[in-house]
Amino acid sequence: MKLYILTILAVFFILSSCNRTKEVSKPKKESIALIDSKIIQSESYLLLKNKCYACHSVKSKSHDEIIAPPMVAVKRRYQMNYNNREDFINAIVNWAKDPKEENALMFGAVQQFKVMPKQQFYEEDLELIAAYMYDNEIERPEWFETHFQKEHGGQGKGRRRKRGM
Repeated sequence: MKLYILTILAVFFILSSCNRTKEVSKPKKESIALIDSKIIQSESYLLLKNKCYACHSVKSKSHDEIIAPPMVAVKRRYQMNYNNREDFINAIVNWAKDPKEENALMFGAVQQFKVMPKQQFYEEDLELIAAYMYDNEIERPEWFETHFQKEHGGQGKGRRRKRGM
């Protein structure tokens, strides 16, 4: 009889433990989107760093050491002409794909450094870089703000008339 009761109890415990299903919470769609966004941000920053900072350095000690304007200056200038994300991205991509003096927005930079040499970029990489630039604070050389204030009075006046005028 004891064996019979022990068997029934054992079967009961086995069956009751099998009926319990663990509830695994699925990640929320917002969490997945946030993770994807962070991965894209990280990839975009690496593209900016590896493809742009070789010339548009943030490590230079002074304005005299640079060979191209800092990316923060590029961002400021393009935002002056393109105030929405899509237009900004398209303008950066188009310039980087085919840089020509007549299409330059940064006339002073072209006078000082010449036109950016044409390079082989994937358009998708340029789009990621431009989107990163638009969406994020861009690193700046230590000397940049002082130089910008001196040259532009903080207004970003530029040295060229606006397009279409």
